[in-house]
Amino acid sequence: MLYAKVLETYKKKRIFVAKFIHNMAKDTVILTGDRPTGRLHIGHYVGSLKRRVELQNAGDFKKMFVFIADAQALTDNIDNPEKVRQNVIEVALDYLACGLDPEKITIFIQSQIPELCELSFYFMDLVTVSRLQRNPTVKTEIGMRGFESSIPVGFFTYPISQAADITAFKATTVPAGEDQKPMLEQATEIVRRFNHIYGETLVEPNILLPQNAVCCRLPGTDGKAKMSKSLGNCIYLAESAKEVEKKVKSMYTDPTHLRVEDPGHIEGNTVFTYLDAFCKPEHFGLYWPDYQSLDEVKEHYQRGGLGDMKVKKFLNKILQEELEPIRQRRAEFEKDIPAVYEMLRKGCEEARAVAAETLSEVRRAMKINYFDDAELIAEQAKRFNTGL
Repeated sequence: MLYAKVLETYKKKRIFVAKFIHNMAKDTVILTGDRPTGRLHIGHYVGSLKRRVELQNAGDFKKMFVFIADAQALTDNIDNPEKVRQNVIEVALDYLACGLDPEKITIFIQSQIPELCELSFYFMDLVTVSRLQRNPTVKTEIGMRGFESSIPVGFFTYPISQAADITAFKATTVPAGEDQKPMLEQATEIVRRFNHIYGETLVEPNILLPQNAVCCRLPGTDGKAKMSKSLGNCIYLAESAKEVEKKVKSMYTDPTHLRVEDPGHIEGNTVFTYLDAFCKPEHFGLYWPDYQSLDEVKEHYQRGGLGDMKVKKFLNKILQEELEPIRQRRAEFEKDIPAVYEMLRKGCEEARAVAAETLSEVRRAMKINYFDDAELIAEQAKRFNTGL
C-alpha cells in the first residue's frame, strides 16, 4: 500500500522496484501511540495496533517508535492524574501482549521527553486559532466531552502537541485510523511552514491507514460511531473469554430483524461490521462449514432464514481465536511488572536522545542556539569592539 504508485509504475521492472523499496525502507521512520485513558480495545487493535506489529515484524524501517501519550491524556484529565498514571502500565501491558517487541522498536512515555514541550511552544507560533477551530477531529472530541466554550487550552492545542510528537522523531510514516487524518494534515502544515521560514529542517509525515477500510473506525458494540469506556460499548483486549462472549451476545444488529425468517439488513449491523474486520476465509472450515464465505452468510441473512444468534456465535469464535493469545501473553507479562517499567525507562532514554538531536537542529535553524553559535559571538564581539 505504501509503495502502490511505485509498484504500478515499475511493475515490469522488478529488480529496480526491489532496490527502490529497499532504499525507501532505510529512510522510513514509523511513529504512533495511544492516550492512556483506559485499557486498549479491539478498535485500537484493528485500527492501528495489529498493523504496528506487522510493520515491526516486517522490519522495513530505519526506526520505529510507539509511545504512551500520557501528557496528552492529561489535557482532559488534569483533575484526575491517577487515572492516567494507572493506565500507563495497562497500555504498556497491552502493547507487549499484542506482540510489540522492545528489542525491535522503541516504546516510551510522552511526558518523559521534555523536548516535546519546547517544540510545541515554538509550533504554536505557526498555527492560528481559527485553523485549530476548523480541525474536525478536535470538533468531534470537544463535542464528546461536552467542553463547549470551557475548553482547556492544552486540549484545544493538542494537534500542535501531536505535531511535535511526530516531528521530534522525524517520522515519515504514522499508522493511524481515519479519524487521525486531520491531525496529520495539521502536522504537515506546521512542517511546511517551519521549513519555509527557517529552511529544510523537519520531515513531512504520511499517514498509513488500515488496509481493510472497515478497520479505519470500528463502531461500538451498541452501534454507536465510536467505542467509549463511558458508554460501555468496548471489547477490551484483556477481557476474559466470558466477558467477550457476553458483549458479543448483546451486540446491536438489525432492529427490524424480529424473526429468523425475516429478511435482515447488514448496513449498520454491528455484528457484520465486526465480521468484515475480523473474518478470514479459513474461519468457515473451522467454525461454520455450512458456508464457504462471508458473502454467502450475508446473502442468507438478507433473504431471511438466518438468526442473529448464529451469526453472533460465529463472531464470538473468531474473536476468541484472535484474543486468546493476547490474553495469555498479557498474563505472563503481569508476573513481572518491574521489568515492564524498566523496559519503558530504557525506551524513554532512547527516545529522548533522538528528540534532543531534533530540538538542537530546530534551535539552530531558528538561530536561538546562542551559546553554540561561535560565528554570532565573534560577530557581536567585533560589533561592540569597533572603535576601541
